[in-house]
Amino acid sequence: MHAPPTAPRTRRRTRALGFAALAVAMLMSVPTAQTAFGEEVQAVPGGGDLGPNVHVFDPSTPDIQGKVDEIFKKQESDQFGTDRYALMFKPGTYDNINAQIGFYTQIAGLGLNPNDTTFNGDVTVDAGWFDGNATQNFWRSAENLTLNPVSGTNRWAVSQAAPFRRMHVKGGLNLAPDGYGWASGGYIADSKIDGQVGPYSQQQWYTRDSSVGGWGNGVWNMTFSGVEGAPANSFPEPPYTTLDTTPISREKPFLYLDGDDYKVFVPEKRENARGVSWANGTPAGESIPLDQFYVVKEGADAATINAAVEQGLHLLFTPGVYHIDETINIDRADTVALGLGLATIIPDNGVTAIKVGDVSGVKLAGLLVDAGPVNSETLIEVGPENASADHSANPTSLQDVFVRIGGAGPGKATTSIVVNSDDTIIDHTWVWRADHGEGWGWETNRADYGVRVNGDDVLATGLFVEHFNKYDVEWYGERGRTIFFQNEKAYDAPNQEAIQNGDTKGYAAYRVDDSVEQHEGWGMGSYCYYNVDPTIIQEHGFKAPVKPGVKFHSLIVVSLGGNGQYEHVINDVGSPTSGPDTIPSQVVNFP
Repeated sequence: MHAPPTAPRTRRRTRALGFAALAVAMLMSVPTAQTAFGEEVQAVPGGGDLGPNVHVFDPSTPDIQGKVDEIFKKQESDQFGTDRYALMFKPGTYDNINAQIGFYTQIAGLGLNPNDTTFNGDVTVDAGWFDGNATQNFWRSAENLTLNPVSGTNRWAVSQAAPFRRMHVKGGLNLAPDGYGWASGGYIADSKIDGQVGPYSQQQWYTRDSSVGGWGNGVWNMTFSGVEGAPANSFPEPPYTTLDTTPISREKPFLYLDGDDYKVFVPEKRENARGVSWANGTPAGESIPLDQFYVVKEGADAATINAAVEQGLHLLFTPGVYHIDETINIDRADTVALGLGLATIIPDNGVTAIKVGDVSGVKLAGLLVDAGPVNSETLIEVGPENASADHSANPTSLQDVFVRIGGAGPGKATTSIVVNSDDTIIDHTWVWRADHGEGWGWETNRADYGVRVNGDDVLATGLFVEHFNKYDVEWYGERGRTIFFQNEKAYDAPNQEAIQNGDTKGYAAYRVDDSVEQHEGWGMGSYCYYNVDPTIIQEHGFKAPVKPGVKFHSLIVVSLGGNGQYEHVINDVGSPTSGPDTIPSQVVNFP
């Protein structure tokens, strides 16, 4: 592991590609069947079928409900299994549907607009499998559909890694399980809910660039940016943090049908966005035919994936688990790497799973990276160390990109995600060191750092990072911004000594380096539940330099049931949590 920088970096941004680099980029965009030595090799083919785990329906498909129920029965409680599914619905109207969605299942419409595919029915997530507790309803998604809920309200009781994107609900949306058991936070983007959203027992939630008919309540931290109909900013009572617009956003790429042809639509970047991207019909962006993608299927190796990128293809990972023995390298600007059905990449021998070059416009989306049993120094790297190119016009983005260390078996990684490239957008990620399942324990799934940002002008919208042995988030780049942060410190710390950070009691959940001059965050929470040793003291949830350009809005720390305590919220500011109850301590603004 290289030591993190401890002093301000001087960054010289490259404003344009040189002629040599431009020539290389142009050559790489043209598919080739030659090696670097001029030898003829077989090119990786583009296009093809979507594999056995993508189920495509049209309104005339017999027994749709039966097939959906069959998959749900397999996936309802299969939290750490290896099956992956995508349920894709062609444009049209589907009557009497209740699609219950379990683990590792994506449901999506295949229209260019959510209104192209309509359910007279529901897309449901509940928590019957876990006795009404929704805090482990992870790793699933709903996208690009219109719902007319049977009861007037659709239920989507989820926690982390369960995006609700490009959805139109012609009614209300209930974010709690039946019986109003616990639920621990989620994400909505580019969606229109005509009726009221009812969080009920949801502890925290982030909604971006959407429209809602109303918002019912809040528990700890409800954050909105660019949401029409959002409640007014009022943190901490009620706990609403509201930004009128999202400074920079670009919606996630998605698969759709153009007639009989599959294409991937890549939405354009938006600035100061408010409301959905599809309100006026066809969204702005680019369509890429499927034959320009290498359709990755189970059994594919990293060498073939890299060869496909080198010859100019994009990547579409079909639902499955992919073991790799070398890094997937994406060094071509504007490459799309899109996963369906929570496609999962596992580095088997301690390599980094994915590295992105210091190039513009790469889109990583819909992927789960699962650490292998041999320690990886990093799992995802965006840009090489000391990256300096300007990507402000066309940033690289990570959307619904999740990381898991342990849970499905032993896994280790020193740092999960490192962002070196400037201007990167991190839009909804859950980076999780497991606290349950298999292969977890203070040293068994050792993972010191969650996310480290070295690049300048990086924006995170929906940053969920939990349970790391040391810092969950470290930020070294200038002008970084985070809108909504959700964190839990590691439950399984054995004692105070194990988390001691020099003279400081514990490692902050979110640390901005002392070298940073400008940084800003909104709607950020850290929670502790030191159930192995409830006497542990965490000095603070957040640490940042006291400078005019470093600002935080709506911070919160919570001790869950009094298992461990925070002395302060940020630095030495904020009153301590205390007692056996779940008592939040809040700082509205810092400094």
